[in-house]
Parts: sequence; C-alpha cells; structure tokens
Amino acid sequence: MTADAALKTIDYLVIGHVTSDLQPDGSQKLGGTVSFSGLSASRLGLKTGVLTSSGSGSELAPLAGLQVVNLPAETTTAFKNTSTQHGRRQYCFSQAAKLHPSQLPRQWANPAIVHLGPVAEEIDPAFFEVFPNSRLCVTLQGFLREIGQDGLVKFRDWKDREKYLPKVNAAVLSFEDLQEDENRVREYAGLCELLVVTENKRGARVYWKQEMREFPAPKRELVDDTGAGDIFAACFFHRYHVTGCAWKAARFAVELAADSVTRRYLDSIPTIEEIEHAKRCSS
Repeated sequence: MTADAALKTIDYLVIGHVTSDLQPDGSQKLGGTVSFSGLSASRLGLKTGVLTSSGSGSELAPLAGLQVVNLPAETTTAFKNTSTQHGRRQYCFSQAAKLHPSQLPRQWANPAIVHLGPVAEEIDPAFFEVFPNSRLCVTLQGFLREIGQDGLVKFRDWKDREKYLPKVNAAVLSFEDLQEDENRVREYAGLCELLVVTENKRGARVYWKQEMREFPAPKRELVDDTGAGDIFAACFFHRYHVTGCAWKAARFAVELAADSVTRRYLDSIPTIEEIEHAKRCSS
C-alpha cells in the first residue's frame, strides 16, 4: 500500500477488489480486474493508481510498480472455478470491504481515465457521480453477479443499469456476462454512449454512434485466457482516450488481448513490443 503522503496524481485510476484466485492444486494467484487492467495501463505508459481492499495476508507484490491504496479488510475476495458436466461453475468464498468515494485520496480526484472494475458488486454506485472531469469507463461483470449463501456465483441483471449506464463514456462486458442474450445486448447498447461486447476467441463487437462493427481476434495458441478481458478493457479505454476513435481502439485491444492468452496469469500483461505492433495494426 502506498502511504497517503507519497501519493501522486495519476492518469489512470482503476477501482475494485484484488482477488485471491484458488487453483486446483490448492495454491493461490493474485487476480481481479484491478490487477490485470492496472498492470496493463502501467505498461501502456500511464501513471496508474489502484483503489482496492484486501485482507492483511494478501500478496500485492506484483502490483509494486503501481500506486496502490489498499483498504484493510478481515479477508480478501476469493474465487474458485470448478468444472462440471454442465460446464464451469464459479464460487466466491469471501469478500473484502466495500469501496466508497469517501475513501478516495484527494490526489486522485481528476485522473484522465477512471475505470470502475468490480468483481462482486463491491463498488458503491456513488462512484458514477464523482468524476466530472474524467473519462468514465466500466467493466460491467461485477454488477451482473449474485453470490449465493453457498458461494455460487450466478447471473443477476443490473437493476440500476438505466440510471448509471447513460453516465458512462465506455463500457466493456463479455457476451457470457449477459448470458449470451442478444436482447440484453441491444438494451445495454441503447443505454450507453459506447458498448463493447467481447466474445473470447471470436474477438469483439463495438456499438458506437448508432453503428455496430465486429473485430475478429487474430489466431493465437491458447495457454490461459484468465484476465484477457481485463487486459482488453484497459487497452481499449486508453486507446479510445488517445485517438477518440472506438474502431481504432478495438483493433488495438483485440490484438493485445489475443497476445495475452499465450501466457499465464500476470505474465499475460502486454509487452512493449506487442504494444508497438498493436499500434501499427490499428493505425
């Protein structure tokens, strides 16, 4: 955690819980949107801050190059994925503290890009109201989840979508997040200025200025796609901010997300060489 006195102004602020991702062998890996997106933003050359919460035993060393405000909690948000004959099931066994704008350091009041990246509805909706001078971006996954008493993660449509989506400059979610329901996709696209729907190895589609365009992903050998959506989001938000063009941003982000699946976990963060190649491909 960065001491308040040492905090500096930032370009990119990502808000949400770091996670402890439980592996089949019993080990744990640092995850969460803030980890993958924050490290990607930093690699893109942005001064990056992370507002999060986790327990005292959480290992945040991989985020050492970022400014991190970690609010203390009794436990860290922990997820585990299990395979069944009916497909993948996800469980959330613990959750850290809720995040509220009152916890925001004064130095971080006006970043160029704000990325709301919840994983389990841990972000207070008041965050949608407090960044009038920033480009407000969101990955919607964490607003579309309900956690049962047994920890099973289920889909729940976002009840506040009509109130808050019109306030967002750009939103990213996966087709799976919306239960592969095209009616929901159309509804969400109609509520916000810019919506991106990622579709795993098929790439992404972008709804912007009354138009939808598809951006196929280049073929890569899959090693691990954990965090690919969060890497896509950070790269898309940054490039959209720089170019003002959602189509260029999508081409850039699709390239880097595809590259990311060739490596595991936080090793999947884009390299400088990959970033430069993606710039050429999207210009």
